[in-house]
Amino acid sequence: MPEPTSLFSEPPIGVLDSGVGGLSILREIRAQLPAEPLLYIADQAHVPYGPRTIDEVRDFTTSIARFLIEQGVKVIVVACNTASAAALHPLRARFPAIPFVGMEPAVKPAARDTQTGVIGVIATEATFQGELFASVVGRFAQGVQVETLVCPEFVLLAEAGETDTPHAREVIRRRLSPLLDAGIDQLVLGCTHFPFLKRAIQDAVGPGVTIVDPSAAVARQVGRVLDQCGKRVEGSVSGPILACTTGDPDALRAVAEKLLGPDAANFTYCKLHWQDGALTANP
Repeated sequence: MPEPTSLFSEPPIGVLDSGVGGLSILREIRAQLPAEPLLYIADQAHVPYGPRTIDEVRDFTTSIARFLIEQGVKVIVVACNTASAAALHPLRARFPAIPFVGMEPAVKPAARDTQTGVIGVIATEATFQGELFASVVGRFAQGVQVETLVCPEFVLLAEAGETDTPHAREVIRRRLSPLLDAGIDQLVLGCTHFPFLKRAIQDAVGPGVTIVDPSAAVARQVGRVLDQCGKRVEGSVSGPILACTTGDPDALRAVAEKLLGPDAANFTYCKLHWQDGALTANP
């Protein structure tokens, strides 16, 4: 693995996900905070996280966070709804010296803006099982009908870079039809993989349904956290990005270039390994 001290002149922002979904958050961070160096970790050896137990996801996420802290990151973005649901509160308790920014299903704006009184949330099974989702619904969706739908196929489509093919569109159309039958007019993207399917999702649900994507709001929160601790990097020169995976770096590069375009060709890519439950750069 390239030494972060050689790649980064400033402490980077750490971003973690089970796979490529967190790149949707990285894309927004880059748009809003272009000079920030970024260290991205995709745990593709274990993707998808959604069908796994809460304890498994918590263990993976804790080990990745520990690795990021060892690399000197200044903030960690848990760019995965499943990992946030399973581990965000335990992470903050275990590593109190580092700020964490997590994902929370954007039920609040959807419930506020609905005209039909029915909103949809698509996510993974583990996200819906976590206390975080129940808390958000309890706080912000009183009097609103919340229709939930598990969409594991969408994660696999994004991981394959298959975001706008006829097959992807058919899978998305068929999967979302029960939400349309229920009368939703707001659809919350409750997984960071799903923004990459946004165009096909919008076409499937039609103009009468508003897509609620929290990616930009998460990036704004990262900026606020950096301002609070006085660690924002200003400037017009793009900061470096190191993208690491526990899977195949060449495959990550190929999919990242499909999802993010030519910018992803300028990333540095590397391989990480799991050894006895710990993440390491050494095989």
